[in-house]
Amino acid sequence: MTYSFKEIKAWQYAHTFVLQVYYITKRFPEYEKFGLCSQFQRAAVSIPANIAEGYKKLSKADKLRYMNIAQGSLEESRYYIILSKDLGYIDNSMYVELESLVEKTSWFLNAYCKGIVNDNALQQQ
Repeated sequence: MTYSFKEIKAWQYAHTFVLQVYYITKRFPEYEKFGLCSQFQRAAVSIPANIAEGYKKLSKADKLRYMNIAQGSLEESRYYIILSKDLGYIDNSMYVELESLVEKTSWFLNAYCKGIVNDNALQQQ
């Protein structure tokens, strides 16, 4: 039984991902401050924020809608990881680290969604 969105593994990995995104985007060129940095940060923050918001929704449909928004933001972030590497803003090791966090978040988020569909997640609240 969970008592807080902070206990959801998908949220934990997503939060770690956000911290990494803020860490790396500090080192991006200044001219990207209102471009890629802003877009990347907003997409990354949207993942755990939507998991948190959806956690307290009462209906399956509402929960799944927020989790789906989180999934969309996760895929958007996945693109920004690729773009950041291709532009030379991150090296290969950071690319691998960020991609790994996205994969783990995605896996746990998909599992959480399956739990919602099967009523397991609703019974845990």
